Amino acid sequence: MTRLHLFDLDGTLIYGSAAPVEISRQLGLEREIAELERAFAGRLLGPPEFALRVRELWAELTEQQVADAFEGAPWLVGIREVWADIAARGEWCAVISLSPDFFVRRLLEWGAHAAFGSRFPAVPFREPVRPDGILNPAAKVKIADELCERFGVKRSECVAYGDSMSDAELFAALPVSIAVNADQHLSGLASYAYVGRDLRAAYELTSNHR
Repeated sequence: MTRLHLFDLDGTLIYGSAAPVEISRQLGLEREIAELERAFAGRLLGPPEFALRVRELWAELTEQQVADAFEGAPWLVGIREVWADIAARGEWCAVISLSPDFFVRRLLEWGAHAAFGSRFPAVPFREPVRPDGILNPAAKVKIADELCERFGVKRSECVAYGDSMSDAELFAALPVSIAVNADQHLSGLASYAYVGRDLRAAYELTSNHR
């Protein structure tokens, strides 16, 4: 049996932070992004509105700042090792995130077989954000189904890893889920829960389902 492992990014692969926070830090906009993150968490902003606001916030963003944000993010240890083990087993791994695709796609270089994020214009921005390209929690399930078809697996052969209620719909759709440094609401929906900074330990929880 082959399997498809589906990873969230913010708060899951990145410990205690998120791509928009790390990008904004490069621009000295920690306070501004914190306000937007609070509004998003409180559901005062939906994904499209949040994306439009950060596009405005990042008007001067450069490729080098994106690279610095990626390199400096507090990643969990063991990500490349886990993905290498998944590939060695003949299995698949993908990242599905609401964060900008120009950040998420960088994880292809670490061994992810696919990486999906909200569609943003190229950096430096010369075009507006298109709201219809911004992902939401339901889109994670849709993309998961598309990946199942692409890699020839069923939903019953998928494992989801996430940390917040934006992953709840995906957790509900799949038989095995790992809450990674998750809030209590998502932990209650998960097959397993892991707290720590080593993805290898979270990944090992899936061994019972091999």
